[in-house]
Amino acid sequence: MEEEEFYDAPDAFLEHHGEEGESPVTRHSDYVPPPGEVTVLYSGSETVSLGLAPLAQTDSSVRYKLQIDYSCDTQRGSVIVEDSSTVDVEGLNPGTEYTFRITRTAENGNQSKAASVSVFTEPLQPVRVTVCNVSSESLSLQWEAPAGEVESYTVTCCSEGEIVEELKTDTTSVTFSSLRPGVCYSLHVSALKNERLSKPTVTSAYTKTQLESLLEDLGLEQHYTEKLSLSKILQIDEKTITDEPVRCNSDLPWYFLKKLMMVNVTARNVKCTSECESNHGDLSEDIELDFENLLHGPNSGDILNPLDIITALFLCSDAFVQQEITLKMSVCQFSVPLLLPNCDTEKCTLMLWAMRDIVKKYRPQSLSQSKGFIEDRIVLSELPMISFVRLGECSLSKSEILNKVLSNSEQYHGTFVHSNMEGGNSQRKISDGLTEITWYLPCGNKNMDIFSEPVAIANLRGDIASFETQFSFLCQTSAAVFVLFDTSESDCKLLTAYKSCKAQIFLVGNHLNETLSLDAVKKEAKTLGLAKNNIIFRTKRMNDADFVKSLRKTVRDVVENPKMKMSIEQMVDIARELGILVDEDCPECQTAKKNADDITAEIQNTLQYKEAQLPLTGQIWKELTSLEEEEFRLRKVGSENIENYKSDLQRQKEKLRSKQNSYDISNAMICFINAISSQGIGRCYFLKWMRINLDNLSREKLSGLREQYKEKCKNSENKDKIKDIDKQLSSSSLGTEHFFREMGQIYEASVYLPETHPSRQQLQHLPRLCAGLLLDGFPLELVDGDASNIPLRWVSDVLSQLSDLVSPKSKILVVTVLGVQSTGKSTLLNTMFGVQFAVSSGRCTRGAFMLLIRINEDVRNVLNCDFMVIIDTQGLKSPELARLDDSHEHDNELATFVVGLSDITIINIAMENSTEMKDILQIVVHAFLRMKEVGKKPKCQFVHQNVSDVSAHEKNLRDRKLLLQQLNEMTQAAAKMEKKEENKSFTDVMEYSPDTGNWYIPGLWNGNPPMAPVNAGYSEAVYELKKNIIQLLGNSVSSAYDISEFKEWMSSLWNAVKHENFIFSFRNSLVADAYMRLCTEFNRWEWEFKKDMFRWVTNAETRISNFGTVAAKSEKADMRELVTYLKREACAVLTKWEKKLLDNLTQYFKQTEGHVNLVERHKKEFSNSTISFRQEMQSSLFQQLTTAADIRQGIIKLERIKENHTKQLEKRVHGLIEECWEKRVEMTDQELDREFDKMWNETVNELSFSKKQPTDVFSSVSFHLRENLSPKGSHACELLSQQSLKDCGQVPFKYTGKRRHKQIKNTVRIFFNFEDHVMCVQNMADSIIASCTQFVIEKLERKTNYHDTYIEEILHIIDERLQNNQDVKTDIEFEVSLKEHICGFAARHFQKMHKDFLQENDPYRCLSRNKEKFQSDFKDVFYERDQCQKKAKEFTDRCLKPAVEDFVNRFLGPDIVGEMMTRQEFSTRMFFQYSVLLDLLLKDDSEKYVNYFQKYERYVREWIHEQIVEHFSNRSVSEFEDLHLQSSINSINDAISKANAEQSDNLKTFVEHICQELGDKLVIPQDDLGAFMILNKANQEQFAHWLTECVKEMAADLREKFKKTNIQMKLKNLHMNPQNELFTRVIGCSKQCPFCAVPCEAGGKAHTEHWASLHRPQALGRYRWHNTGNLITDICSSLVTSEKHFRCHATNNEWHPYKCYADIFPDWKIPPDISLQASDYWKYILTRFNREFAEEFDAQPADIPESWKGITPEKAKQSLKESFSIK
Repeated sequence: MEEEEFYDAPDAFLEHHGEEGESPVTRHSDYVPPPGEVTVLYSGSETVSLGLAPLAQTDSSVRYKLQIDYSCDTQRGSVIVEDSSTVDVEGLNPGTEYTFRITRTAENGNQSKAASVSVFTEPLQPVRVTVCNVSSESLSLQWEAPAGEVESYTVTCCSEGEIVEELKTDTTSVTFSSLRPGVCYSLHVSALKNERLSKPTVTSAYTKTQLESLLEDLGLEQHYTEKLSLSKILQIDEKTITDEPVRCNSDLPWYFLKKLMMVNVTARNVKCTSECESNHGDLSEDIELDFENLLHGPNSGDILNPLDIITALFLCSDAFVQQEITLKMSVCQFSVPLLLPNCDTEKCTLMLWAMRDIVKKYRPQSLSQSKGFIEDRIVLSELPMISFVRLGECSLSKSEILNKVLSNSEQYHGTFVHSNMEGGNSQRKISDGLTEITWYLPCGNKNMDIFSEPVAIANLRGDIASFETQFSFLCQTSAAVFVLFDTSESDCKLLTAYKSCKAQIFLVGNHLNETLSLDAVKKEAKTLGLAKNNIIFRTKRMNDADFVKSLRKTVRDVVENPKMKMSIEQMVDIARELGILVDEDCPECQTAKKNADDITAEIQNTLQYKEAQLPLTGQIWKELTSLEEEEFRLRKVGSENIENYKSDLQRQKEKLRSKQNSYDISNAMICFINAISSQGIGRCYFLKWMRINLDNLSREKLSGLREQYKEKCKNSENKDKIKDIDKQLSSSSLGTEHFFREMGQIYEASVYLPETHPSRQQLQHLPRLCAGLLLDGFPLELVDGDASNIPLRWVSDVLSQLSDLVSPKSKILVVTVLGVQSTGKSTLLNTMFGVQFAVSSGRCTRGAFMLLIRINEDVRNVLNCDFMVIIDTQGLKSPELARLDDSHEHDNELATFVVGLSDITIINIAMENSTEMKDILQIVVHAFLRMKEVGKKPKCQFVHQNVSDVSAHEKNLRDRKLLLQQLNEMTQAAAKMEKKEENKSFTDVMEYSPDTGNWYIPGLWNGNPPMAPVNAGYSEAVYELKKNIIQLLGNSVSSAYDISEFKEWMSSLWNAVKHENFIFSFRNSLVADAYMRLCTEFNRWEWEFKKDMFRWVTNAETRISNFGTVAAKSEKADMRELVTYLKREACAVLTKWEKKLLDNLTQYFKQTEGHVNLVERHKKEFSNSTISFRQEMQSSLFQQLTTAADIRQGIIKLERIKENHTKQLEKRVHGLIEECWEKRVEMTDQELDREFDKMWNETVNELSFSKKQPTDVFSSVSFHLRENLSPKGSHACELLSQQSLKDCGQVPFKYTGKRRHKQIKNTVRIFFNFEDHVMCVQNMADSIIASCTQFVIEKLERKTNYHDTYIEEILHIIDERLQNNQDVKTDIEFEVSLKEHICGFAARHFQKMHKDFLQENDPYRCLSRNKEKFQSDFKDVFYERDQCQKKAKEFTDRCLKPAVEDFVNRFLGPDIVGEMMTRQEFSTRMFFQYSVLLDLLLKDDSEKYVNYFQKYERYVREWIHEQIVEHFSNRSVSEFEDLHLQSSINSINDAISKANAEQSDNLKTFVEHICQELGDKLVIPQDDLGAFMILNKANQEQFAHWLTECVKEMAADLREKFKKTNIQMKLKNLHMNPQNELFTRVIGCSKQCPFCAVPCEAGGKAHTEHWASLHRPQALGRYRWHNTGNLITDICSSLVTSEKHFRCHATNNEWHPYKCYADIFPDWKIPPDISLQASDYWKYILTRFNREFAEEFDAQPADIPESWKGITPEKAKQSLKESFSIK
């Protein structure tokens, strides 16, 4: 340490010692010893410790202190401490240079010389050190800079205490590379400042293993723990339907899986597309040659080795994905993993489970003569295994040589990946140690087979020196091991340890390699005891072909004389001994295997086992199926009563269900249900084991039968034998579907038990169990192929549970395949969607199975669905085979069913067999035609398989034209059969283009099986088809079903299919819902139209009523001109509304929600209804305008007379007043009254009152009646002349008929005999009379004058109703008598109405009515009283109040109708019928039912009236009244304000202004207005004030009046009768069923097809058995499916089959009941009131079937809901 040259001394010190430069006098007492040498004991980041030399021995009485002054660029400070040998200074800044000055100070203040020292504080250590971007060979560190300045950092990487690498950096991150995989590294980061290092921040990190690194690169790291599942890899996502190239390594696994799942042999050719590759084809640019680039790029080492990708996928997949990948790889003839390595754990796994599903079929030489074959699971086949391994580095490509050994000249197999394959020369990262296996299987042809016997070939990847476990395994399990080497002597010593192994050792060396030591080989061969034949060299004289031939010969020798054969299953014990894991050793797999074995071990005789363990699906199920079919088709009913017959069938079904319930659940089913009830992966293992075990059994027992079946089928003459073999196959086959069938029957039988029954409750979980399996990817059997039936309750409940499980994501789209059996339909679906419908074991698909595939989020928006349902179907039989068991009908049913379920149907057809093709096309076209008729529009794609030419699409143009021609022919044939002959061509039935609707797919195999891989062209063509299908589904305008809707649709389809006539039998709640929504919307639009037109015509009538008065606003001088103008305006408004309705209809059918496509066939009907409605409205409006104008014209003449009289009277009154005033004498009221009476009498006598003579209404009516009947001929006119119209209509109309009833004594039913006909005609007449009576009453209530249009309208009503009821045969006598009756009644009432009108409007009477008013006004004027208040009150009460009341009554009617239409009862005709019937059920009154049957229209009118009254009794109409009242008051107040603003000369002008303002809204009574105007001397301003007050009072009075008036009274005063309007809306076309008289419910008026939701027993139409008089219980919805006949006037009394009722009544559609319980409502009613109805109908009670007696009111109510599709 250096001493300071000077230091700051205290002033006192300087003074004491003199001036500077002088030698001070030193005294011992003043001397302070300096600190001496200062050392740095410790320098931290914030603290420095300094050491001082010890103080020399001095006077102990002297005490010192130390002063430490320190400073840096940013900080200064001072510390004073007791004298000590060490000093600590704290609070310093880290990484900073400080100067310390230490001074010793005495107590007297004297100081020593200062000592100084400079110190760097330690920098702070870096913070937040994090490790990132860890790979197998590198890692990166990042940190944050500490506080203070840092120059740089030192980072050290250590492993196991040794420094691996030390790096210096001035940044805050660093990367270490060239590290070892899977090693823990310690990482130290220190900061450096002024050559001072901080303390290190230490962290540690493991580099990723090769496996972890690769999985991260492939994007699979998550799946190493959460294994890939089948549902994940099979889901439809964007990658599966797009051709985007692989851009990054994380896409590679998915690309591989996508290709592999579609068994594409190019699946292993996976690599990322680099920029240079994507631009490689661009040759347009002129680029200078760059040889450097050509030589150095691209590097194939950057590409991942396919084996690494495959190994990674196996390690990241669950057992079922592994099994699926293995199976698909095997089909592609790829090698599959035998031993799967895990380089992290250094363990390998025997992939026994993964290979379990591989089934191979081959023909060894021993069976070549007999044409037999062997089919077996490959893991069970005892085959010699030949293994190929490598010792050290080898110049020969082992895998490439193997591929050549296994391939013949015609067919090369790329079985094993090798270095000359794409990516094969890339360094393997995780797949060393992988042992692959493949099989060579002979086809029995000596010229083609390389080996005559089957053999397994194993291939170990990597050096056996590194994988001794795998090598040891191969040595113990192989017949021979071929060791390829280019090794030195030391390497060969490894083989010595395996000298005693069971396998023959063959050494294969490359003599071309100079490193090969022959001496070492000889020595090793001698040690191993190898013969000459066990050593193979590739010599310099050998080319590849010679070498392969030599090697192949050696292998062949081993194969033909193997010393050891072993199945893969037998290798398990050896694997366990060697510490090799076995994939089947997991507890779930072993438990599942035991459970499956426990069930299948009992199977000795399949048929006996099924009878014992699966009893419910045997004969009982088939009998139930037969009974169900008979219930629907009624083929065997004979002459028996149908309902009794159906009741008997139900009893038989119940007995069979009871019989099913009497069985205890078998042991096998208990085990089965318990096993699938287990959670997690266990049940998946169990079902797989079950399938494996059962397939193995079937293969053993059925292989011979299947071969016989195929052989016999080649010759159609062997019909009986084929049929017999077919039955044997059916009874002997056993699969998991049989156990699920049994489970379904157990469940269905339990439903027949009471709800509280323990057995039923214990089985309620089964549907949810099965739904869970569907979600797991297991198929659900929809159609039982053996019984040709669907267990509907079971399947429906499974789907319901499925809907609950996935809700709200439950939208589905359905894809189905149809075609002849054994044409590769299942294979097509498997290839397209990667699924696994059974294609090899057991039989061909029987029935129909559905599978669920998830739709990924990225495609969900495109397809608008959450799942895709794939349905695989039983093959349709060729015509020859179909005739054997009458299965043609079954094929039709199945095709109709699956097409009906589908959104897209794939039709598999073969062009080469025209007979077969025609038959299939006919079935398919039938199905599509049926779907079109019921509203479903599936799309179809025709697939032609085994067409391989690239120009197939062009070359087959002629074939496509032929196909379309045949489709058209089939369409016409099908249309004729289905009675839908308007369909002339296939394109009428569905959208189809021959160019886009046909797909040509090459053959499945590329070469000859069993060694042929799948044809890449097949996979690619199927992939294109898949993309097209998904595109079609995405473009579809119809909405996807949700699962619950799919369930409803399925049930309806199947019920309709079970009927013979599908189109007329189809009923579906989805269709009903869609139709009801359409009707509701259309009714709403139609009502808006009508309401607006009512408003318009009301305003028009107001204008007409005000024509010729002071209130008239029209500038038209002539009434005819006004009417013409109004008609033009009406046409414009009508056209606008017509367009609006048609546009609404178009938009409605454009929407994708609500299944509008199901009702699209009704679009034309509703369009026609709109046009028809507009025409009706126009006709009605024109008639109303004409009538109103004519009546107004007549009134105008009367008003002119009355106005003239009033004026004369006013003049005389004024004269009287003047006369009285002139007398100048006060006159009393009595005197004034006498004077007024005298004047009045004189004036009245002077006025001429010519009384208007009434018109003879009878003459006018007679004229119009004769005009109406004149086209009917002279006979009609003669009949008219026989009776005077005045004598008609005075007594009730009675139709008697003229034909005598002929007695028919046979026992068949007589429906339409003479009495029945009379009754039908009488009912029709009563209905027409009621309608006309209602019309007359409405006109009478209006109290207007008679007009000829009234009788014209009545005659129109009669003609329209007779036209609509043409099925009721009548003659001219009936028509004339009916019209005379109605016209006579109407004329009588109209004559009276006319007289009343004339009397009411008689001028004398009108004048007399106002005498008292005139008298009072006379006195007011005489006395000169203020008339303002009185006149305002008079004007309000006599003019405004009636007009306002009339206005409210005009508009209240539509409001009431609108309000009632918001109720569901009036939304549609269907809902209305449902509501009426439900109300009848609740009232439980037989009399009401009789009224409903016999006087339907009257009953309905009364019911509507009751509903209106009930609704508005609970809820006032005052809000509507207030609305219109307030509107009127506002208009009146506005009119007063405007009149005030006008400059009026007098009060009369003022009032006229008010009336004119109100002229387009109110009709002011002209008589009262005229009377008000005379003798009016009121002051205008005062009058206006009082008028405003009176209007307020009027509003209050009217509100009070409205409130007190009940709804019944209000209804009588309305201009629009709500009851009639609602009746018109719900009564529809008023057509009734020709058999049971139930009313038609079809929407719109222009519908061409009549139908009803619920038909009723014939008894309720008064029909009885002729011979017994008993009421008939049969229901026409049952009769139309039976073999019964009917006759009526429409059939000319000839018998006609009910099935063909449409021939007689083509406008009616009478489908069978929606279910067997649907008609329970009427069954209950007839049972409940049987005696009452019999008495009323004068008949004997019906013989009620036994099953009807158990129907409760609740069941009746439920059946009503079901029939009308009420949710």
